[in-house]
Amino acid sequence: DLAEVVLDDVRVPAENVIGAVDQGFYQLMTFFAGGRTSVAAQAVGVGQAAVDAATDYANEREQGGQKIHEYQAVSHKLAEMATNIEAARSLTYRAATHVEDGDDQTAAKFASMAKLFASEQAVDVADEGIQVHGGAGFVTDHPAERFYRDARITKIYEGTSEIQKNIIADQIL
Repeated sequence: DLAEVVLDDVRVPAENVIGAVDQGFYQLMTFFAGGRTSVAAQAVGVGQAAVDAATDYANEREQGGQKIHEYQAVSHKLAEMATNIEAARSLTYRAATHVEDGDDQTAAKFASMAKLFASEQAVDVADEGIQVHGGAGFVTDHPAERFYRDARITKIYEGTSEIQKNIIADQIL
C-alpha cells in the first residue's frame, strides 16, 4: 500500500533529527540500490518459478504422440528461458556484491541494471511460460498466469524500467 503522510508545523528537536535538514530525499536515495537489487532478486525468483513450471509441464504434456519438450520449438523456448533467467541471476548477484561493498555509485548503476534486466526477463519468461502451457496457462487458477502478474509488477515499483534506463545512462555517459 502507498500512502502520503503530511506533517505541517511539526517541530523536531535537534537531537531527534536523522541526517541533515532538508536532505531527506538524498538520504532516501542511499536505500534505492538495495531495494532495486531486492526487486531484481524477486524477478529472478518469479522467472525461475515460471521456467520450472513450464519445464515440468513440457515433460508431462503429450501432443501428437510425444512429450511436447520433444518438439524443437518448445525445447528451444525452454533453453532461452533458462538462459535468460540465469543471466539475470548473475547480474543480480553482482549488484548485491556492489551494494554490500558500499560503493554507492557502482551499486546504483548495477542495481538499476539488475532491476531492469531481471524484471524485463521475468516478464518475457513468464509470457513464454504461458505459451508453453497453452490455453491452460492463461486461466486465472493456473500458476503460469500468476507468474506473469508477479513478474510484471517488478517492472514498476522501485522505479519503472524507463527510470532504470535513465539512471544507467547517467552512470555510463
